[in-house]
Amino acid sequence: MGKKIAIFISSLRGGGAERVMVSLANQFSEEGFDVDLVVVKASGAFRSEVGEKVNIIDLNAKRVILSFFGLFSYLRRARPDALLSTMSHANIVAILASRLTMSGLRVIVREANTVSSNLKDGGSFIDRLISGMIPYLYPRAHQVVAPSTGVANDLISRSRISDKNITTIYNPVNLELVKELAGENVSLSWFEESDVRVVLGVGRLTQQKDFNTLIQAFDIARKKATHNIKLLILGEGEEREQLEEYIRTLGASDSILLPGFVDNPYAYMARSSVFVLSSLWEGLPNVLIQALSLRVPVISTRCPSGPDEILENGLWGTLVDCGDVEAMADAILEITGQPPQINLTELDEYCENRFGAATVANEYIKLLLPDQAK
Repeated sequence: MGKKIAIFISSLRGGGAERVMVSLANQFSEEGFDVDLVVVKASGAFRSEVGEKVNIIDLNAKRVILSFFGLFSYLRRARPDALLSTMSHANIVAILASRLTMSGLRVIVREANTVSSNLKDGGSFIDRLISGMIPYLYPRAHQVVAPSTGVANDLISRSRISDKNITTIYNPVNLELVKELAGENVSLSWFEESDVRVVLGVGRLTQQKDFNTLIQAFDIARKKATHNIKLLILGEGEEREQLEEYIRTLGASDSILLPGFVDNPYAYMARSSVFVLSSLWEGLPNVLIQALSLRVPVISTRCPSGPDEILENGLWGTLVDCGDVEAMADAILEITGQPPQINLTELDEYCENRFGAATVANEYIKLLLPDQAK
């Protein structure tokens, strides 16, 4: 029987961390490993993307913290060779449950975001509790994975983790799947109008993504532009009403559209003139990598962490400071007016060599099952 890898996540709903784990699960299974995707509650848009060879284990718990005994029971019963989890709440549960089994299970935890940024406004009681547990429990994992050096440095500064116990592994992107999905049809009239150039944002409608800045920057750009530009933001979240009210206040309802979450953002991305990441903080924004892989010009904030690493300090796209409305507006105006010239062959090679699913999966296998790595 082959080696078994268990991956523990909170859900299969739309999110960067969930997409990373589904991508890794699929890649591990393709390489011959027995893979269990253990989910707190196995519902969400990404369920359809889980490969046929991956076993979905639904703990059917209402919250991550309440999945502790379900995960413990699974580990005792299935006895996987290695466990990978992501995001702080799930990581804490994974470490505690694995240690209770006393099985010597190899545990790797991945921190998806910069912890200090997540808690900069205080956070909830649970968030503060989890943050307080990180310095004590993360060192008990065999290794901690950060998706960028910024996240790694943040963890080192906030915890007792030695830099020897933290590994930076960039997020995997199934480049072939992204390109395949990009070819699907979309039902938005803007893309059928030859004179319209679409500015695209993708992400949850939350404070972290700072779509207020993107909307304000776009409004400035559209009033200056001699060409016809529109703004499309794909995603759902608690700031929807506030953003819609802001758009109405600007009188920009005809030029800005918020259609909600879509299963396939790549079809929209491939048809857009520019992709903009306006975030205040990230771990490593997958959506920026996906846009690059589709050869779409990109603008991103220099937020902690990841965009400067992905874009190699501006080599592959435009970087602006967080909240700098004027700089973002200027970049939108410039790129929609005259797309930048980039060596596309070099860009394709860069994406494959740095973010390709097979390359990244093998980096994880080196940590999870050292004797199985290529």
